[in-house]
Amino acid sequence: MSGLKTSLSHVDDMYGNWFLDYASYVILERAVPHIHDGLKPVQRRILHVLKSMDDGRLHKVANVAGRATAFHPHGNVAIEDALIQLGQKGLLIDTQGNWGDPLTGDPPAAARYIECKLSAFALEVAFSPKITQWQASYDGRNKEPVTLPVKFPLVLAQGIEGIAVGLACKILSHNFNELLDACIDALRGKTIDIVPDFFSGGLMDASEYNEGLRGGRVRIRARIEKQKRNLLVIKEIPYGTTTVGLKASILAANDKGKIKITKVDDLTAKHVEIQVTLPSGTDADQAIKGLYAFSDCEVSISPNACVIEDNKPRFVSVNELIKASAFNTKELLRQELEIRLAELEEKWHFASLEKIFIEKRIYRQIEECETWEAVIETIDKGLKPHVKKLRRAVTRDDIVRLTEIKIKRISKYNKFKANEQLKALEEDINDVQKHLKQLTRYAVAWFKNLKKKYGKGRERRTEVTSFERVKASKVVIANE
Repeated sequence: MSGLKTSLSHVDDMYGNWFLDYASYVILERAVPHIHDGLKPVQRRILHVLKSMDDGRLHKVANVAGRATAFHPHGNVAIEDALIQLGQKGLLIDTQGNWGDPLTGDPPAAARYIECKLSAFALEVAFSPKITQWQASYDGRNKEPVTLPVKFPLVLAQGIEGIAVGLACKILSHNFNELLDACIDALRGKTIDIVPDFFSGGLMDASEYNEGLRGGRVRIRARIEKQKRNLLVIKEIPYGTTTVGLKASILAANDKGKIKITKVDDLTAKHVEIQVTLPSGTDADQAIKGLYAFSDCEVSISPNACVIEDNKPRFVSVNELIKASAFNTKELLRQELEIRLAELEEKWHFASLEKIFIEKRIYRQIEECETWEAVIETIDKGLKPHVKKLRRAVTRDDIVRLTEIKIKRISKYNKFKANEQLKALEEDINDVQKHLKQLTRYAVAWFKNLKKKYGKGRERRTEVTSFERVKASKVVIANE
């Protein structure tokens, strides 16, 4: 009997460990974005593949998905779905072909018929190979980024949803320009106050948003206009709905006797237009209240901002995410500047060595040398009277590199051009050093430049307002 209990206990432990392993995998590898780049693993791998394929031209989505399977241990259908969602956001990916319509719910064409490439914005903010941390892919055959060095609050611009084992993530999208302004405020130590913005527009009451944390909510309404005495036109719809679904909800409310309408026509093309015809003598204002009370013309969304940080999920506020992104961007810019400074100083060092080597005719002193070591020693000896002008010690590799200068370059050497080159390098070095000393100012300028280059056409679409809850009982009585 004791042996049976031990065996059952072992099985319980085994299943418990399996469940924890599976839950951890879903949370870390599938459902929740990382705090540093705001991407789920499949999204990160798609962008990595698109960068490796980037030649300025469009690529078939089917080809992109096929290559991404070398990094993502799931089928191409899941990859294609994730790529379609990224493309429909209109931020990181330029698209061509029928990518579907999130407003109407129309599906995209097959992956072999549509094309994409990285946007100019993505190329500027999401990639920097010299500061990227790499790890082995799931099968060990390739290298992939741990996270991309994204210098922008991407997760808040795009919004994201994910359902894991035991938790869910729902981060709402925010306005592009407002996010950049908020990052600047964060760097300057100012108060951040930001609310969602949706591509579908509409009216939003965000008084209970609670900075995107659990327990908060936003209420979104369709924008409804009275065009005639008995004609209402819906111009914008709530986030998370489609024109097809909205029309169906209106018809369902009418069938149940909750509202009274004559017909509903969906004339949506480039812009939303749903015409609701009312019976003669109907109060239009009361009908609008009925649409808000009994159809999807008003929806309530509960955010739940959750990200991966230090290899575990963490619930954070939108304000914390903005601060984290702003200071992470500042740190990434610092790393890029330090790498740039080291490269410039190395260029200046060798250009100075080359100038000494040619102008002091040290190359002529090695003509009589019979061994390689004699050549190295002769050059080293010739350089010593001038090393005080340099910013670091001369190494053997420096001397070897001098021996590789071609005679043609020596014969065409121009002292004036060499001096101009050194002067330009010194100016660049001074600029980089200045930026490093004033890093916050440099980061602020970075965000301002992004807004100037990419902010046009990304103005707020969702109107922030406040409205009282429509009480269904009062609407029913008024309709009767």
